[in-house]
Amino acid sequence: MFVFSAAPTHLLRRSRNLGDVLVLLFQPRNVFWGIEGGTLAGTAARRRIRERLKTWDATAAHPAMGDFGDPSSCEWRQYVIPDDDSDMYRTCPFHPRTDAETDDHNRLRAREDETGMHDTEFELPELPDAENANAVVQAFAANTAFRAAEQHELTTESNPFRRPVRPDDLAWLDYSTPMRVHNVLKLSGLLGNRMLRNIYDTDLLYLPPAADEAASTDGAAFYSTHNRVYAALAKPILERHLFTFLAGERQPLPTPELSSLKTQVREYYQRRVAEPGAAYQASMSTRGRRESATFMLLQYTAFTPACNAAVARAALGEYDWAHPKLRSILLDDYLDWVNAADQYTRLLHGAELTPTTAAYWQLYLNSSLARCNYLHFLADNHERLFGFLGAFLHKRIDEEITQKRWAEVMADGLHTDITYFQRPSSFSEDTLDELLDTLVAPLVDEFGPCAVTEVHAGFADATWLNKLWDHDLATQLAWADRIDEYKDKADKLDQYITNENMDVDLDTFVESWEETSTTHVHDEHRLVMIEKGQMHFWNNITHKIELNTGDKVLIPTSRLHGSTVLSGECTYHQPIIPDEMLHQVV
Repeated sequence: MFVFSAAPTHLLRRSRNLGDVLVLLFQPRNVFWGIEGGTLAGTAARRRIRERLKTWDATAAHPAMGDFGDPSSCEWRQYVIPDDDSDMYRTCPFHPRTDAETDDHNRLRAREDETGMHDTEFELPELPDAENANAVVQAFAANTAFRAAEQHELTTESNPFRRPVRPDDLAWLDYSTPMRVHNVLKLSGLLGNRMLRNIYDTDLLYLPPAADEAASTDGAAFYSTHNRVYAALAKPILERHLFTFLAGERQPLPTPELSSLKTQVREYYQRRVAEPGAAYQASMSTRGRRESATFMLLQYTAFTPACNAAVARAALGEYDWAHPKLRSILLDDYLDWVNAADQYTRLLHGAELTPTTAAYWQLYLNSSLARCNYLHFLADNHERLFGFLGAFLHKRIDEEITQKRWAEVMADGLHTDITYFQRPSSFSEDTLDELLDTLVAPLVDEFGPCAVTEVHAGFADATWLNKLWDHDLATQLAWADRIDEYKDKADKLDQYITNENMDVDLDTFVESWEETSTTHVHDEHRLVMIEKGQMHFWNNITHKIELNTGDKVLIPTSRLHGSTVLSGECTYHQPIIPDEMLHQVV
């Protein structure tokens, strides 16, 4: 009998990935009779198999793969093969126990049965190569709770642990270096922020709203030792990739003094009061007010509970000697959130939504996740306390200024209970200086100007990410509201390419019934052109867009979307549209 394995951790060797669980395959040796190594039939059979694998696998056959009957071919090297060309084991992993080893094993199991404690509950996973950043990230994303979405998983209201990452795409993304600023809304940012949010949430308690078998299974994987170990390895890699660029975007304070910080914060407050924001304006200008208000509320659920959890995370510890009031400030802020839970729930229920964490995971924008992830990053890395306080200050100002705008959008588009957004103000422009004195001055007294510099850095970074979010959300709302116009633009672009007899890069997909594409973004403008079949295309939970044979739609760079095939088979093409062509034609 020849035994080999197939596992979901195989991203390049797709022929060795048969689904979401480890599969062991047993082949009787008599199936190899007549096609042994060195025979003409055997050589021909292996050549056909390897040729077929080239169209399926994204890497060459593993060097350990040998020929049946060849005495130089070690079968134990073929039982479990990695995605790269390395060996899983240096020597054969199977060896018979000695009588003494058997006796020791039996005594250990007997003791475990008596005490109820089993070592398997605390077994550590096989660690990836810590020097290979991408291997670490891929190992973390291979968790079954993060597997690609299925047809019924556009939303996951009953399962807070089911968070599709789109792990297959990680094979060609690079997380080994910091992301450049012009890539922040592209795919590595989206998947990176999804993974980082999952990492931060492994430290927090989540429960499903009711007993649920899928939630129980995914929850066990989410909180497993395996996941937490891989999370600890992947966390600094993702933080470096996602946040390093911020240092190059902030402008320094004129002087590292509290008075200078006060001036900048006051000017920012005044500017935010005067400017309603691009997302607010886009939402109030859409034709589909219900759809746009719903999508805005989904983004609110993406970052607001998580930002408050980050505040609670930062509050833990002993630091009263340096800042006697800080613990109370942070805990009071978190308690305000806790005490508003009923109002928050009524807001969501009125919009026919649920407050279950990650219920609308696939519809969370990259920039929404980045907002809360950055606050968690500063809260979790305690050496960045001063930066956290700057980002916390921004959180307080943003909540104070925007709650009336949120209330207006929700009342206009959803007619829901907006009491949550009508809570009393906690401060005003007149009390900003007092807030800064309470929050920052004690640290300046203890630690000097560096406290001001770092508080400003956290505030400036949070300001930048908020502006990014405002632009990203406004652009997504406008695109989703005008899909018919983007179908017309797709027709014009296709006609232009045909008339000019132009060669453009093109990806072609053939997918089967109910095959689902986890929501994602593209790093360039693309057309979706249905050659044959039918699919649902979606960018919101409120509706799905039906695309049939001959239909086309333009998807601009960084626009979040997903799809599900409705027909038995669907063939579609994605021509890549350069910026110059897009601007010239449409």
